Amino acid sequence: MYNRRDNKYEGDFTMKRSERDEFIIEQYKNDEQMMVLIFVQYCVNNDIDPYDVYQEAYPTQGVNPSIADALEDVVPKKESEEISLEIVQHILQVFGNDDLAFVLQKRADAKRTDK
Repeated sequence: MYNRRDNKYEGDFTMKRSERDEFIIEQYKNDEQMMVLIFVQYCVNNDIDPYDVYQEAYPTQGVNPSIADALEDVVPKKESEEISLEIVQHILQVFGNDDLAFVLQKRADAKRTDK
């Protein structure tokens, strides 16, 4: 319960600062892993090489090991639900991966032009 007078939470919600910081960091890492998984699943579903897209977006960075981890967890294209480009872009942008979202858009536009 929030105590306005003392400007703090009381009771079961009380957490030591380091515990809270660790919890927040862990949640962010989990969310980031989910973002990578969604990105990689989108790439698999659309016959796009996630390594290639990542390298184009971030040419000065090496191979991202999170992509390899996510590739182990994605499902085959035939078994996956559709993931829209808009959803992937939004999730990427939430995590500050605007360049990656831009490259995906470029690839999608190129695919439409090729058809």
